[in-house]
Amino acid sequence: MKESLIFDLSREGRTGVSFGHMDIAPQPVTDLIPEPFLRKEEPALPEVPESEVVRHFIRLSNLNYHVDKDMYPLGSCTMKYNPKINDQVTDLAGFTSLHPLQPVETTQGALQLMYELSEMLGEIAGMDAVTLQPAAGAHGELTGILIIRKYHDAIGSKRTKLLVVDSAHGTNPASAALAGYDIVAVKSNAEGRTDIDDLKAKLDGDVAALMLTNPNTIGLFEKDILAIEKLVHDNGSLLYMDGANMNALMGITRPGDMGFDIVHYNLHKTFSAPHGGGGPGSGPLGVTGKLRDYLPRPVIEKTDKDGQPYYRLLTDRPMSIGRMMNFYGNFSVMVRAYTYIRMLGPEGIRRVSENAIINANYLLEKLTGSYNLPYPKPVMHEFCLSGDRQKKEHGVRTLDIAKRLLDYGFHAPTVYFPLIVSEALMIEPTETETRETLDRFAAAMLSIADEANQSPEKILEAPSLTPVKRLDEAQASRKLNIRCTDC
Repeated sequence: MKESLIFDLSREGRTGVSFGHMDIAPQPVTDLIPEPFLRKEEPALPEVPESEVVRHFIRLSNLNYHVDKDMYPLGSCTMKYNPKINDQVTDLAGFTSLHPLQPVETTQGALQLMYELSEMLGEIAGMDAVTLQPAAGAHGELTGILIIRKYHDAIGSKRTKLLVVDSAHGTNPASAALAGYDIVAVKSNAEGRTDIDDLKAKLDGDVAALMLTNPNTIGLFEKDILAIEKLVHDNGSLLYMDGANMNALMGITRPGDMGFDIVHYNLHKTFSAPHGGGGPGSGPLGVTGKLRDYLPRPVIEKTDKDGQPYYRLLTDRPMSIGRMMNFYGNFSVMVRAYTYIRMLGPEGIRRVSENAIINANYLLEKLTGSYNLPYPKPVMHEFCLSGDRQKKEHGVRTLDIAKRLLDYGFHAPTVYFPLIVSEALMIEPTETETRETLDRFAAAMLSIADEANQSPEKILEAPSLTPVKRLDEAQASRKLNIRCTDC
């Protein structure tokens, strides 16, 4: 990579901005900032003209890959294109100028938006009540599991175990362990779905709940979900749905109708808020009526005042698990999700899921044969291939395939997950990709499969056309060096 650091572009005496004549009298900085908080030395800032600053960061941004640049096929991440109107609405002054400590009389619009978003999410998933507090999917999971614990404590049922299917996202067992439960893994069967016999064998009086992703990370719908629901509830346990893959269900079927007691949503995935790089996220949680009282406080209540709708925050909730976040959640993500749902409407929401399913099956059909398919098709919104053949026959691993895909201009799919698939390549095209884009991606994957047969060294050396060539991930993790001295 040829780009220099901004400090390397610095030359003493260069300035990027001049304030010119100031029409206010200068004031000693000690009058504004207490002495203990003042620097003892001048900060080591680069001295660079504005033109160089702009060009430097534009050049860096052009090296970056993002969903506005091309397809982002990360399985189980739902990296869909985010409509720019979502950002425009979020930037309205009435939203950006709010402060969460304002009196509720001055925040009625924001509270109305949050209340209506909760209602819409509840309708989409078939849940009776929704909290918007959790800041991410895993945070929503933790919130749900704390509610599970509170529920069992309230009815005098002391349970210590939580069941998690072996194809689950890693956050499932992590969240359950953080809440103090012992984790018991339920096996997948030969079809890639929950093994009913193994589930029966592990359901006992100590099981608080089963955590299930539907459709699962293989992209398969749990066709025995009603039988699973009966087994779990007959055991006195609760049924939790990881809603990370809700993009396949919206408007078609609802978790509540399948018998789930709790489901978390990912507004930053399914409902089209930009994500990646650590946030921001939002992981609302929906529950059935018997769990409503345990939701985090405060909750938003719609009442009437002088003949007009009035919204207020209720904190007097003795059965609540308490707060899960300061204030009321990541508001800007909520505004984006609200805009997205209102723009689409019920028919549009269903079309999202239908198109996601069509795109995944179209792409899978093109790639089947060139890569191993560990479980049968058709799939829902995503699918999982295996690079086992390429590894065994040519020494080309899934990681090598992912690296080579960078040379074709695409971000790699999710690799080595789920763990039940050897040399896994998990691909989710989402509904926002056109047929032409899917064809380009398929052509790249097929070309790489041919290269593995004919010239595997090309793949083993990849990437060779990117600004940075192949890195040693293990060394980079152990010896983090964020300053490149010989760039």
